[in-house]
Amino acid sequence: VQLQASGGGLVQAGDSLRLSCATSGLTFSGYAVGWFRQAPGKEREFVAAISRISASTYYADSVKGRFSISRDYAKNTVYLQMNSLKPEDTAVYYCALRHGNVVATTIPEYDYWGQGTLVTVSS
Repeated sequence: VQLQASGGGLVQAGDSLRLSCATSGLTFSGYAVGWFRQAPGKEREFVAAISRISASTYYADSVKGRFSISRDYAKNTVYLQMNSLKPEDTAVYYCALRHGNVVATTIPEYDYWGQGTLVTVSS
């Protein structure tokens, strides 16, 4: 099982980025997907999640209305569209997969993790 996150970079406040997480080695449609982030010196935190059949999405309050999670079953890839970025969004962003349909917001509930992609937002 491999999860390859990409799309991070250095942007200015107010800009947008789209992160991608390409998966392989499993049946993508059998998993709910989440994005987490970890800022320097802080614990990893939940950002967004989407259910196995894309019927449900869930966002942390800090990103609600600015970020959007989606998935492409043909490409086995999940995306995180991030708009109106703020300096406090600076972090390494990780994608994770959880077997089953139900979205989850805590780290132990996820089965597989990607390596992370760095997002830096300057003020």
